[in-house]
Amino acid sequence: MHIMEGFLPPMWCGIWFVISGTVVAYGIMQLNKIFKENPEAKPLIAVAGAFMFILSSLKMPSVTGSCSHPCGNGFGAVLFGPAVTSVLATIVLIFQATLLAHGGITTLGANIFSMGIMGPFAGWLVWKALKGKMNSTWVVMIVAIIADWVTYITTAVQLTLAFPGSDPIHTLTVFLGIYAVTQVPLAIAEGLLTALLWDKIKELRPDILLKLGVIDESEVPNYSAVPSGGAE
Repeated sequence: MHIMEGFLPPMWCGIWFVISGTVVAYGIMQLNKIFKENPEAKPLIAVAGAFMFILSSLKMPSVTGSCSHPCGNGFGAVLFGPAVTSVLATIVLIFQATLLAHGGITTLGANIFSMGIMGPFAGWLVWKALKGKMNSTWVVMIVAIIADWVTYITTAVQLTLAFPGSDPIHTLTVFLGIYAVTQVPLAIAEGLLTALLWDKIKELRPDILLKLGVIDESEVPNYSAVPSGGAE
């Protein structure tokens, strides 16, 4: 998904920087609000960022100028919403571009838009639609899969806009088809891994998830007997 340094025309680099920068600025305000109102959530924010960094660093070649990998962006979207996730994605993408030669600085806006905004936003919508209708673990798994797929659909659209060729629809179909070979199974594996992480946090620190409003007490057996520091 990371579009490589210098691959996009300057006009599109600028457009994606402006759009992404606006969302990230709002996300920083939301993040500061969480820090003030819910300081005990700081370690969980770090976990969400680290999860995204690790998964999205596991890259393999894909479309020219890009790559395939898990994203890890659905997890943060469930916990803190898409705006905060865009901030985490920005930090992740800057580190990857400067330290791992993964992505780029000129294409940072485009990569934030796909992995930090559109993917998380789609996952967040799914979370809002399914929350309370089934066990949260299953919903989180679906969210992770959808966020991953939408991230890659967005990247395919970005590449098509920059390099439409003589038939943009055909170009988009080619990009999506190449991504699908690797991304369909990768997203499913990511969904399973995200669900495992979610279950472990739900076991160890249900109090934080309850305070964030992402689960209710029905998902935490004997929660009334558990100290506020976490599960026994």
